[in-house]
Amino acid sequence: MLVRDRMTPNPKTISPDASHPEALRMLHKEKFRYLPVIDKAGKVVGMVTETDLLHAAPSSATSLSIYEMNYLLANLKIQDVMSSPAVTVAEDAPLEEAARIMIDKGIGCLPVMNGDKLVGVITETDIFKTFVEVLGGGDKILRVTLRSPNVPGELARLTGVIAGLGGNLHSIVAFHGEDPQHVYFTFRLDGVEEKKLVPALKESGEQVMHVYVVE
Repeated sequence: MLVRDRMTPNPKTISPDASHPEALRMLHKEKFRYLPVIDKAGKVVGMVTETDLLHAAPSSATSLSIYEMNYLLANLKIQDVMSSPAVTVAEDAPLEEAARIMIDKGIGCLPVMNGDKLVGVITETDIFKTFVEVLGGGDKILRVTLRSPNVPGELARLTGVIAGLGGNLHSIVAFHGEDPQHVYFTFRLDGVEEKKLVPALKESGEQVMHVYVVE
């Protein structure tokens, strides 16, 4: 799955010389938390978040009057509070690459680029939604996690066991723990009942770690 498959296309943007109140109004109106910052040449020069704007506002403990605070905020430009340079991702990058960048940089949104052109944004929420879909949240389905030897052909053998019992696989996720000699497989499937599948897997030598019926 690629970034373009999960991004929000044609995102709202703001210019670096826009004011603090203007950006905050836009975020609240559109119910966004992030705005790419675009200069007059159409180049992405930064990213501003709702958190950036809230942190830039004077504290409630300030001695400034409401008129003074409004004046200061009205003259505060986005270029003064935005994160720059913008951290971006290509639209044809794998979705996990976007997730890795967000984790490494500690950010929750990435402008999505086609060359030098902004074509969308992708957020941590988009990543979470995909994760839920892959692991079957919201579907009535059987979810089984196995701990198996990390050897060639093991996954093919497991899928053969499941298919032989009439199981219909929807997705498979593999992940590693601390032991490099073993790998964890999480299968989402239907077509075979738990009381039939689990004994068959154990009989074939598999270590069944978790079984859950997603209602």
